[in-house]
Amino acid sequence: MAMVDEPLYPIAVLIDELKNEDIQLRLNSIRRLSTIARALGEERTRKELIPFLSENNDDDDEVLLAMAEELGVFIPYVGGVEYANVLLPPLETLCTVEETCVRDKAVESLCRIGAQMREQDLVEYFIPLVKRLAAGEWFTARVSSCGLFHIAYPSAPETSKTELRTIYGQLCQDDMPMVRRSAATNLGKFAATVEAAHLKTDIMSIFEDLTQDDQDSVRLLAVEGCAALGKLLEPQDCVAHILPVIVSFSQDKSWRVRYMVANQLYELCEAVGPEPTRSDLVPAYVRLLRDNEAEVRIAAAGKVTKFCRILNPELAIQHILPCVKELSTDSSQHVRSALASVIMGMAPVLGKDATIEQLLPIFLSLLKDEFPDVRLNIISKLDQVNQVIGIDLLSQSLLPAIVELAEDRHWRVRLAIIEYIPLLASQLGVGFFDDKLGALCMQWLKDKVYSIRDAAANNVKRLAEEFGPDWAMQHIIPQVLDMINNQHYLYRMTILHAISLLAPVMGPEITCSKLLPVVINASKDRVPNIKFNVAKVLQSLIPIVDQSVVEKTVRPCLVELSEDPDVDVRFFATQALQSSDQVMMST
Repeated sequence: MAMVDEPLYPIAVLIDELKNEDIQLRLNSIRRLSTIARALGEERTRKELIPFLSENNDDDDEVLLAMAEELGVFIPYVGGVEYANVLLPPLETLCTVEETCVRDKAVESLCRIGAQMREQDLVEYFIPLVKRLAAGEWFTARVSSCGLFHIAYPSAPETSKTELRTIYGQLCQDDMPMVRRSAATNLGKFAATVEAAHLKTDIMSIFEDLTQDDQDSVRLLAVEGCAALGKLLEPQDCVAHILPVIVSFSQDKSWRVRYMVANQLYELCEAVGPEPTRSDLVPAYVRLLRDNEAEVRIAAAGKVTKFCRILNPELAIQHILPCVKELSTDSSQHVRSALASVIMGMAPVLGKDATIEQLLPIFLSLLKDEFPDVRLNIISKLDQVNQVIGIDLLSQSLLPAIVELAEDRHWRVRLAIIEYIPLLASQLGVGFFDDKLGALCMQWLKDKVYSIRDAAANNVKRLAEEFGPDWAMQHIIPQVLDMINNQHYLYRMTILHAISLLAPVMGPEITCSKLLPVVINASKDRVPNIKFNVAKVLQSLIPIVDQSVVEKTVRPCLVELSEDPDVDVRFFATQALQSSDQVMMST
């Protein structure tokens, strides 16, 4: 009897759990659908499980979302591609629910299944499903249908293709803005599957309807359509149909549409080509850079370098640079910040002379901006300018500003400067670095903010790598070791961290003669935090120094620390001793 009942068990349990009041049980049951399907076998999955799921109208969106996701990968469990159509009914139901994320997931799963279905099954089952959804009484079905046309269209017979294009056109004129929005979003995907002859006629007339929609939320989605359609059309058609729309959108009464144009501008320029960009889109871009809405100016400012690359330097200097000067003193800090993050990239486009004359004053004013993010964005891109104007001019004009920022009251600005120092050091050379920036690097090791001290320790190591152990022995090691006597234990800890980073760079000889004695001495510190950090540093030094030094100096110190009254000191000392034993065994 048990043998007969066993195959019924999974479906019975599933039905019980799916009807359970506890949402977690229902969710777990849905997530185990593939296991249940394997237990049932392909035929019973098709005949029992899928119909049950179609009828199961769970009211919880989380359960429905999980079901939509699971069904998308269910083809192997129903017997392969020839039976894929049995998965369509439950997903069709999910395409009509109210919750957007459930519908989106159901559409995604339908697309995945449709992409694998055989052509005759697409004609027999998938295309009628798309038509039913598109004619749905409730707007949710019509919204979902828009995302399925690009799967249905390529396999459709000629008569159905005409019908599908007509239906899509009707969806673009639907009474509900949500449906028109969905149609505008998916137009690019659908257009990519439509034949070239119909692209110019049917699709372009649909697109023109969307560009004149009274809802700005529909028009702004049509902006994305401009770039997608532009790639599909011939250049001359693109100039005739797409370019006027872009120019018109750049003056749209809704700032959201103008923002979208500013955001997508580079892609739109690529769609129409370089010549129309220079003649028609430069004035449109200048308007966006001077827009009265800060959000539009932010989006436009962020694209300034990309846009200038399409133009020749003369056009960029004539039209774009005056706007950049205005934006560098914009009333909105976010506009200045967006500009600062890309303006350095203009230097290679404009060339040396224009950079020195026109851009350098803007860089300097942004480097002194009151808003820290603006200063940060400039600092992080300084190397792009150095490649163009050379180190001499950079050091004369920008270094005073950098030194000033090294003591900035905002720690994130100081942190950005520290991270930039090794790059600057490699470009300036050792002599210049010693004069101007050496003292700063030591000063940061005593900063009040931990992140700065930590970055400063890493900085010292990177400088030692850049200029070599001999230079470090002369300029870094004495000053670093001198700080181990600082009265504040947090600064002493930073020095221990710096020693552990410097030791691998300096090599065993200098580590034994200069660094190790300082660490051993610190083991007698009165603060437990210092002592357990000594144990950690000694552990990191064991592989670097000679074995005899470990035996004579390191191990006795660790043994002493392993008997310390403080539990943490004992723990780390014991750990270091174990590490020492492992190293000895391996050698």
